[in-house]
Amino acid sequence: MKAFIYTGKEFKLIEKETPKSTGRDILVNIKAISVNPIDTKIRKSLEGSDSSKILGWDASGIVETIGENVENFKVGDEVFYAGDITRDGSYATHQLVDERIVGKKPSNLTPEESAAMPLTSIAAWEALFDRLSISPEKDKGKKILIIGGAGGVGSIAIQLAKKVAGLKVIATASREESKNWCRSLGADGVLDHRKDLKEEMEALKINNFDYILCLNNTDYYFETMADTIAPQGKICSLVSTEKEHNLDILKKKSVSFSWEFMFTRSMFNTEDIIEQSKLLNKISKLLDAGDIKTTLTMNLGEIRIENIKKAHDLLENGRNIGKIVLRSS
Repeated sequence: MKAFIYTGKEFKLIEKETPKSTGRDILVNIKAISVNPIDTKIRKSLEGSDSSKILGWDASGIVETIGENVENFKVGDEVFYAGDITRDGSYATHQLVDERIVGKKPSNLTPEESAAMPLTSIAAWEALFDRLSISPEKDKGKKILIIGGAGGVGSIAIQLAKKVAGLKVIATASREESKNWCRSLGADGVLDHRKDLKEEMEALKINNFDYILCLNNTDYYFETMADTIAPQGKICSLVSTEKEHNLDILKKKSVSFSWEFMFTRSMFNTEDIIEQSKLLNKISKLLDAGDIKTTLTMNLGEIRIENIKKAHDLLENGRNIGKIVLRSS
């Protein structure tokens, strides 16, 4: 098999032995990948070191072989998944992945359209329905603020919050194109995060939010979130902090704060790890039914070093909308 490794200095194309699938692992022949901010963060963490790694945690492809304990897939199945951060990634022709974090690829989508979805869908679904404990039956009509609505996770979170949970969705964005993108996904309103959010809320006649999902700079928005969350509301963030924060400011409102990290189940092999496969299958059905749509916005062509580097540059620039994908050669 071929793989693109990051050496601590640069990306290199290498040849290595194709791994064998055992246990609950399936070997996937990769047809398309998408590139995420986590890819750039791990690359940066390796810079200057002697370590090397195959990056990439989003892919769609075809099952080539299966381990002896695999229950849910067979050779030839089309799949999509976000992989396991502790194992080799998807910048390759083949990848081993535990079947319990793999879903059936949407039949109506291309490999590229499918590859855009897994990581962000898992993160958004877990944030909304596991961490914030939103119930589509009980919480319909409640208000959620999604900070950073035009990015990869925000693009699917808007759709799930609106189409699945039935919430009133307010997103933040700054540029006109990103505001329009959020509205096209179902956002009921868009706040300009370059301006005073309280004033922006007043213009939309919103006093507070029942839920807040933070996808951009937790440090910067922490006090604003504490100020705008409703009593007994819930906040979830995906973005690590670099500062210490006083959680006591959430106390008088009895506000809950939680983290979402979509690799938790695979990293710790949790008892409920198969929930990621189940939710990806739900996402697949929603996509095939047209209830939600792919968040693919940019296809950079074949998986090659120059295109991988371009994708990383675009993500680090911070101005991309939706998801960036690459296809196998």
